[in-house]
Amino acid sequence: MRIRVDYTTDYDYALPASSVVQLLRVEPHGHEDQTVLRWRVDVDADGALRRSTDMFGNVTHSFYADHPIERLKVTVGGEVDTIDTGGVVRGAHEPLPPILYLRSTELSTADAAIAAFAEEHRRVDPLDTLHGLMLAIYQRADFDTQATGTGTDAATAFAQGSGVCQDFTHIFCAAARKLGHPARYVSGHFVHPETQPAGHAWAEAYVDDLGWVGFDATHGIGASERHIRVAVGLDYLDAAPVRGARRGGGDETMRVAVAAHELSGQQ
Repeated sequence: MRIRVDYTTDYDYALPASSVVQLLRVEPHGHEDQTVLRWRVDVDADGALRRSTDMFGNVTHSFYADHPIERLKVTVGGEVDTIDTGGVVRGAHEPLPPILYLRSTELSTADAAIAAFAEEHRRVDPLDTLHGLMLAIYQRADFDTQATGTGTDAATAFAQGSGVCQDFTHIFCAAARKLGHPARYVSGHFVHPETQPAGHAWAEAYVDDLGWVGFDATHGIGASERHIRVAVGLDYLDAAPVRGARRGGGDETMRVAVAAHELSGQQ
């Protein structure tokens, strides 16, 4: 599937903001399952934009503004060819061993309720266990963009039974790790007919003899050719598309628009 992505993030500051720094994880890596045909990252303010790679192997761009600004626009776009591999990730750059992804974080720690939930779905076959967890989260939780924020942890989202893709992914990672399966957070894009107010997130778990396998608890499906992988980490903070810091600026308004659609007739 050939997918076109157009992604913009607009910031408006009530007052001039100085020392603006933005860390972007918005460029996908190419591997056997996805080929990046073209990709571009633009920032509409004067400053330095430096491309690098972080400890997880994610492509990063660091932007440093030259002078105080009252608005900032980040524009990302490109085309990617994907193939369906049944969720198995093939040929991706993996600088870290799977065992590291057993580590919990503040956002992805399993409390007693998640631990009990995980045990209910333990099976002999690891794939059966992980698919069961994914479907159970999908069936148990309601998608609600007003229920949680970027700082909501897995235990809170699980207890209230609602959240967004970030929350479903944190719950999956917490439960899988509790059962001894390395799991990680994935940020990226999912083909959708309408423009969305954010990117997408799902999880990958490590399975012996297969490697990393993708599980999208938000949609109740395995990762497919409709998914574009961009960044991975232990939780949202490691793979967030945009994180930043500034001095001053007063109140901040942020608007995000993400369009990911199939280019008709392209394979």
